[in-house]
Amino acid sequence: MTDVRTDHWTASDGIQLAWREVGEGRPLILLHGLFSDAQMNWIKFGHANRIASGGVRLIMPDLRAHGLSGKPHEQVHYPQLVLVRDLMELIEHLDLTEFDLGGFSLGARTVIEAVIGGVRPRRAILSGTGLDVLTNWDRRSKFYIEAIDSFDRVARGDAHWFAVQFMKTMKVDREAARLLLGTMRDREDKHGLVDAFSMPTLVLCGSEDQDNGSAPELASILPDATYAEVPGTHMSSVTKPEFGEEIARFVVSA
Repeated sequence: MTDVRTDHWTASDGIQLAWREVGEGRPLILLHGLFSDAQMNWIKFGHANRIASGGVRLIMPDLRAHGLSGKPHEQVHYPQLVLVRDLMELIEHLDLTEFDLGGFSLGARTVIEAVIGGVRPRRAILSGTGLDVLTNWDRRSKFYIEAIDSFDRVARGDAHWFAVQFMKTMKVDREAARLLLGTMRDREDKHGLVDAFSMPTLVLCGSEDQDNGSAPELASILPDATYAEVPGTHMSSVTKPEFGEEIARFVVSA
């Protein structure tokens, strides 16, 4: 396994944030999903080395309130779209002018908000997400807040069981996570999404993953999107080797 480097930087509100990096070549930033981190989503199952081996400088931030990054408990550190702000500041910190950008689940929603907000990657990757990603944040964040609030009472068979088990596995800071869940809102208008994503885009999703709606439908409304399917559910698809292979194929083929 190629050595993965870890570094830190300080965001504009003084919070120290971390990123992992491996490989050399064209930069690709990948953002992990909710309650996860770069190690779990991108490194543990071999995706990072698979992608980097194609001549890619892979940059994998630990999002605020996750992994090795800061987990403040003050509301002031969680304004709307703070993850987009952090991403833009990291791009500036690394002095990146041409790069690819992708994410899984929460990471994909962050990519969407960033691109709508003016970030212009050469290529984009939206994984673990579908057409409802813009309109189901309020519902899904409420579900996860319920899981946090009932953390010590959830029994096997409860709808929140798997979310709670994953939070336990990842040793999630629940107070910080609860604050982060309030930093996005539903968007009813999909026109901004369609207009912003003019770049080639890979929509990548598990065959049994409908957590954020239909991924094929999301790909169908974007002007230059390719849909790829891998085995698995929302939780398991990101563990499959095919997941990293599809990303590598997409970014390396350009």
